[in-house]
Amino acid sequence: MKYLLLGYTPAAAWDAATADAPTEEALAAFAAYQRFEKELLETGELVGTEGLAHPALSTTVHRGPDGVTATDGPFAELKEVLASFAVIDVAGRERAVEIASRIVEVLGEPIEIRSIMDEDFAT
Repeated sequence: MKYLLLGYTPAAAWDAATADAPTEEALAAFAAYQRFEKELLETGELVGTEGLAHPALSTTVHRGPDGVTATDGPFAELKEVLASFAVIDVAGRERAVEIASRIVEVLGEPIEIRSIMDEDFAT
């Protein structure tokens, strides 16, 4: 079953984390994550993963009274922003939770797990 793992980071911390040179701790966490990512690629459980650009570079498309419009930046002011995502293909929810837990242990930020709907999707 496929799951989408959504990685969030505090909005206030985003600018601080990207403005300065990475700390030794951040570099070590990223290296540990890359090792885990390699492990998941070798088992065939990782379909793909990407980090996302700063939220200020996003565009939000929405429908309003005057029709559909596109605006720069996020639509709402958020305490946490979506920073990365990964698609995994695993035996079930329990394995998805195990994988997300290991990522949280390494990176320290929350991970949301969402089932990807397909022909085998069941609640």
